[in-house]
Amino acid sequence: MALAQRRDPGNRFGTKGKPSAGAAAEKTEKKKIGMMKTEKKKVGMTEEETEEITEAFQLFDTEQKGTIDVKEIKAAFRALGFTIKKQEVRQMMTDIDKLDSPTVNFEEFVEMVTPRMTSRDTREEIMKVFKLFDDDNTGTITFKNLQRVARELGENLTDDELQEMVDEADRDGDNAINEDEFFRVMKKRGDNPLDDLSSDEDD
Repeated sequence: MALAQRRDPGNRFGTKGKPSAGAAAEKTEKKKIGMMKTEKKKVGMTEEETEEITEAFQLFDTEQKGTIDVKEIKAAFRALGFTIKKQEVRQMMTDIDKLDSPTVNFEEFVEMVTPRMTSRDTREEIMKVFKLFDDDNTGTITFKNLQRVARELGENLTDDELQEMVDEADRDGDNAINEDEFFRVMKKRGDNPLDDLSSDEDD
């Protein structure tokens, strides 16, 4: 979802003290469209994700200089739904060779936020699969859940093989697979989720 609803509560950046609509608004919109096209092609994100990032950056680039500082980076991340610490910002600045710089431009901001966006989308998709297993809404995948899924997929697996899947994925010893355990395994997912559970390897 784009950030239109969250943007500028209280009209901080409204017409007061700013040029009215017209040329300034048109210039901003053209700049936004250009940024979206460039970054969508560059990082292969969806149009919706690119729009979110673009709006978050522009929300805090209030003077339209094309850069934001460290405090604004943290605020822009929050606008995208991510809470980050100052040390994390410093590490990201180091990763893009900008540790000694007080600001980052839009392309650098995209480079910083892309891993978070990708991770968020991946987890959301995996949790959808988790809910297909967890049909009784217990928050875990049990032997019975696996047995049902195997039957529905037409997999001829023995009880021992199904229990082995639970044992391999279960790290806290409760004889069930929670969301974090499932996510760790399914990051290596294939076409058949049962294949992933049965081929888990310790990191």
